[in-house]
Amino acid sequence: MKILPCILSAAITTGLVITLNTKLLLPAPLGKLLSPQHGIWQNAENAHADFSTSFSFPQLKGKVNVYLDDRLVPHVFAEQENDVYFVQGYLHAKFRLWQMELQTHAAAGRASEIIGEKALNHDREFRRLGMGYAAEVSLKEMEADPVTKVTCDAYTAGVNAYIHTLTEAQLPIEYKLIGYQPEPWTNLKTALFLKYMSYDLAAHEDDIEMTNAKSYFSPADFNLLYPLKQDSLDPVIPKGTVYAAPKVMVKAPATADSIYFQNKDLLVMQEEKPDAENGSNNWVAAGSKTKSGAPILCNDPHLGLNLPSLWFEMQLSTPAFNVYGASFPGAPSVIIGFNDNIAWGVTNGGRDVRDYYEINFKDDSRQEYWFDSAWKKTEFRIETIEIKNQPDYVDTVAYTVFGPVMYDKSFSGNRVTNHKYYAVRWTAHDPSKELLAFNMLNHAKNYSEYLTAISNMHTPGQNFAFAAKNGDIAMRTQGEWPAKWKGQGDFVMPGTDSSYMWQGMIPQDENPFQYNPERGFVSSANQKPADSTYPYYLGRDYPPYRGLTINRKLTAMNAITPQDMMTMQTSNYDVFAEMARPVFLKNIDENKLDESEKKYLNILKNWDLNNEVNATGPTVFFLLWNSFDSVVFNDEFKKAPAVIAHPFESSLLDGILRDSSYKFLDNVETTQKETLADDVTAAFKSTVHQLKTVESDGRLPWAKYKATRINHLTKLAPFSRIDLPVGGGGHCINATKEDHGPSWRMIVSLTAETEAWGVYPGGQSGNPGSRFYDNFIDQWAAGKYYPLWMMKAGEEKDSRVKWTMSFN
Repeated sequence: MKILPCILSAAITTGLVITLNTKLLLPAPLGKLLSPQHGIWQNAENAHADFSTSFSFPQLKGKVNVYLDDRLVPHVFAEQENDVYFVQGYLHAKFRLWQMELQTHAAAGRASEIIGEKALNHDREFRRLGMGYAAEVSLKEMEADPVTKVTCDAYTAGVNAYIHTLTEAQLPIEYKLIGYQPEPWTNLKTALFLKYMSYDLAAHEDDIEMTNAKSYFSPADFNLLYPLKQDSLDPVIPKGTVYAAPKVMVKAPATADSIYFQNKDLLVMQEEKPDAENGSNNWVAAGSKTKSGAPILCNDPHLGLNLPSLWFEMQLSTPAFNVYGASFPGAPSVIIGFNDNIAWGVTNGGRDVRDYYEINFKDDSRQEYWFDSAWKKTEFRIETIEIKNQPDYVDTVAYTVFGPVMYDKSFSGNRVTNHKYYAVRWTAHDPSKELLAFNMLNHAKNYSEYLTAISNMHTPGQNFAFAAKNGDIAMRTQGEWPAKWKGQGDFVMPGTDSSYMWQGMIPQDENPFQYNPERGFVSSANQKPADSTYPYYLGRDYPPYRGLTINRKLTAMNAITPQDMMTMQTSNYDVFAEMARPVFLKNIDENKLDESEKKYLNILKNWDLNNEVNATGPTVFFLLWNSFDSVVFNDEFKKAPAVIAHPFESSLLDGILRDSSYKFLDNVETTQKETLADDVTAAFKSTVHQLKTVESDGRLPWAKYKATRINHLTKLAPFSRIDLPVGGGGHCINATKEDHGPSWRMIVSLTAETEAWGVYPGGQSGNPGSRFYDNFIDQWAAGKYYPLWMMKAGEEKDSRVKWTMSFN
């Protein structure tokens, strides 16, 4: 019976090719898409596809053998070090070329070339942010370093070696659907990819929103809503750590505190932003706390959940080093992983390294701007944006001593502005060589070499967890951090006065760190790096709750096994709910509830505080907290500007735990004075209305309500995975949300023979027609792991080896 659909499909295809070989609703000609010889049918990969093959490339200096295991993980063995990067580039391109090119086109502000005028706003945004400029600056620094230069050259050559072998039939399906061809890879594209990661991890700031809040609220109210300290903070570097006096003394201008307070000229612009909760968990348990006596390192970076995945798993082995872990398609080396001596993992440092300055131009020509009591000449960068099927758009971007003028009268982002001029100062614009950090980590053998390696990490700043076979463990909050006065950069600053510029960078030896601490572990979960005794300003808003849970668990644990770490890394326990629920239960007036309302109250009471797949308590709590937040704050924000910072989540919880008469509980629009009980009860009644609808739709179980999905990068539903049975949530160690969460889970036990496990929500292949496209997702969703096989020379006959590729 299978022959009938085949004949029918062939007949339809033939008719369509003849009659519809013109561009209709799709960017590419439909007939060409459906061509049996060259079209999308060619992207259906045989379930028994044979990846074994041999190549000969003149760029290689020695032999390279690649052993692909049953999960399509390449184990690359090269005689010469640079050859391993050539083959890594080749393999990244073979399995992820379209993803690599899409991300670098987006980073460069070139999306309009592919999808047309609808991407113009994005392209102008990214070019005015200085993404291309930043990549060019970094490329010069990268290519000035001999190690990074030859590494990138080899990687680029490998990518292009694959591109040059591609036939029309072999093009990834997205090229065929969208209607464009891959272009040669360059070292600049690698730099652009790294800047895209800087954007994703170090570009979230709320300067505009905070400036409007500062203008709208009184100083006293502002400090209550956006406090400098969190009661619930358990910092990365423990409280009680003694810090030396700062080497960089920062002086605030006399007008710093008054700038923009009660400012009536409110800003209403809003740029494109990455997810505010891009973050991660990492921790290391020392041998003193493990059953084996060896350190165990754990890491799970929380990023957007996409197909193809951000990560590509592989082993790189040469006579100089042997490393395994997660790599970035688009860049050489392993980014998170382990070698024969050490393991490392990263979480986002989270500090504000991107600030805005209001520029006063002499006139609309922007040729001169006022700075330090004189008119200063402007520099310009001409950005020519190619638009598919349209004339080019030429954008002239002004550059000042602060950086590019991102917003002016010709460009206002996604919303209308007050038509002033705002320049952006961002550490990503400075020379940097992050690739050298990872190259050196891949080679590192001990703590000293780890420190030397990560000293090259500039932007995005990261919390680097470390463990070694000799028992050393460490955590360092590594990056190029501006030394700021209290509050600097939280708001837009005047661009007419150099006293508002960054006055220096925090010296590397003053970055907070821990080395073999007495408590027997190190950890980070994007919480504030240190408490208020640290001598430099660290900013305001950090998520404290995952870090609190991790530290509590690690403190209590002993004789830890890797299986214990798996259970902990996938924990769905909600410490935020643990802290908030007693307040709710104490203040809900049950006498004011009917039977249907009491039903949901009982669900809340009986919930075990774990956000499990089928639990209904998390849904009740989630909606109740959001409703309570609205009841408390809606009156204060009713007349606020459209773009304004919402109070930190910890502000409200800390506020009601500290003071049951928290100021904002009273509704200023009523004559009576509302209490905590009034607000909680009102919020609960409002929540019940939502819950009845949610339950009638069959979405009361947490996983159904949360509806975790992994979207294809184009958001094409047939290429995506939706409604996954996954628990967790933003306050859980398993921080899985709707389309954001643990993008790679890794556990490494540094015993004499390293044992490691990992999983990510995707698959090695970027081809939706391959069985390796999404084959890890179910394992990831179930909280299960794969053993990570660090293959050794001589194991070529191991049953796990399924295919062999040879290069010479």
